[in-house]
Amino acid sequence: MKRALITGITGQDGSYLAEFLLGKGYEVHGMVRRASTETFERIAHIKDKIVLHQADLLDELSLIKIMQDANPDEIYNLAAMSFVPTSWDQPILTGEFTAIGVVRILEAMRRVCAKARFYQASSSEMFGKVREVPQTELTPFYPRSPYGVSKAFGHYITVNYRESYDLFAVSGILFNHESPRRGMEFVTRKVTDGVARIKLGLSKELRMGNLDSERDWGFAGDYVEAMWMMLQQPAPDDYVVATGVARSVRDFVKTAFNYVGLDWQKYVVTDQALIRPAEVAHLMGDSSKARRVLKWQPRVDFEGLVKMMVDADIDRLKKVKTQGDSRTCASS
Repeated sequence: MKRALITGITGQDGSYLAEFLLGKGYEVHGMVRRASTETFERIAHIKDKIVLHQADLLDELSLIKIMQDANPDEIYNLAAMSFVPTSWDQPILTGEFTAIGVVRILEAMRRVCAKARFYQASSSEMFGKVREVPQTELTPFYPRSPYGVSKAFGHYITVNYRESYDLFAVSGILFNHESPRRGMEFVTRKVTDGVARIKLGLSKELRMGNLDSERDWGFAGDYVEAMWMMLQQPAPDDYVVATGVARSVRDFVKTAFNYVGLDWQKYVVTDQALIRPAEVAHLMGDSSKARRVLKWQPRVDFEGLVKMMVDADIDRLKKVKTQGDSRTCASS
C-alpha cells in the first residue's frame, strides 16, 4: 500500500485528492495546522479513513517530524495562502507560506525521505500579465500579485531542487479549477452562492468587481487526477493543466443566472471597491503536453461546472432554511 502525504488536505483540492487516492488504495496522511477553529468540513466524510498530523509550513522542525511519522511515497504540497486579494493585505505572510514554505518542505523531504515523489501546486497566476496566448510550460512568468510572485518562487525552487539534488519533484501549473467545495471568498463561489440566494428570495443583488477578466475554468475533481498522474511518470517534469477555453467573469455570471431562469443584469451591481490593484486580464492554458504525455482529459465542461455549483448552493441554502424553520417551530 502506497502512502501519500497531502499538505492542505482540508482545502478544496486536498479533499478531492484524498478521496481520489483512497479510491486508488493509498494510505492517506494529511497535514493540518493547529488553529483556534478547526475546519474539517470538506473531509468530514473521510476523516476516519485518513491519518491527520499537526504541522506548519512556517516551522521546518514540524515538517521534518511529519515526514518521519508518515514516511510517504508521495508528497502533495497543496497548502498555501491561496486567495489572491488577501495576498495584497498580507504580502509577507503570503511569501512565508506560499514561497519559503515550499523550501522548508523540500528541505524536510530531502533530509528524511529523498526517494519520495513530490508535487508542487503551481498556479496560472504566475503568468499574470501574459506574454502569449495560450500559456504553455515555456511561457515566461509576469505575476501581478504577491500570491503570483510567491507561486513563481515555489515553482522555480522546485525545479532547482529537482536539478540540484536529483529529487523526483514536479510542478503542476493548474489553471482555475472550481467546485462546490470552493471557498466563499472566491469569485466563482461568490457568484453561485449569490445566484442561489437570489433564486430562493434570500438576497436582492450580487455585488461584483471586474466582469471582463477572463479565466480558463475547470473542475477541481478532474485536476487532482492530473496531479497523481504526474507522479506516476518515469521522469519528473512540469505540466500545464487547463481546459484550453477562456471565459469572462461575465460569462460565468450569465451562465449561472440563466440556469435558474433569471436575467443577470437585473441583479448584478458593479462595485469599484472590489477591483484588484493590479488585475490579471486573460488566462488560457495549453494543456496539450499533459494530454499527450499523461493521457489526461477534463471530464466536466464549463456549463456542467456552473450548474453543479449552483445546484449545490441551492441545496445547501434550502437545508439551512429548513433547519432554521425547524428550530423556530421547536421553540414556539
